[in-house]
Amino acid sequence: MKSHFQGIDTIIIRVKDIEISKQWYIEKLGLVSEWEDAELKLVVLHTGGPVSVTLWQTEAPVVSSRDGSAYPIFRTPGAKEAHAAMLKASVKADPVITDHLVTYFRFYDPDGNVLEACQVHG
Repeated sequence: MKSHFQGIDTIIIRVKDIEISKQWYIEKLGLVSEWEDAELKLVVLHTGGPVSVTLWQTEAPVVSSRDGSAYPIFRTPGAKEAHAAMLKASVKADPVITDHLVTYFRFYDPDGNVLEACQVHG
């Protein structure tokens, strides 16, 4: 069957306050705002790769779980260095884990959304 899709365009991350979250993703992660819609209360952020992150404000409770919801994984050439940078920027982050394939860690935005950084070995 031929696919009707051409890849992933963006990942939606629901947030409680679009301005606080936008500043956090720009200042702490170094992402760049590509497009904003004040009426819809959303901002599209360039991640350095082909898939963007869209922060979208919601009035509903923000619920994120590393075991029960999807979350973005950011590619990094140096997971330990990225982890140190997150801690230095006062970002809540779990310890670095290394296995035979990858080195990675999870970290959290102001709403507790799960994010991950991953370095692939080899």
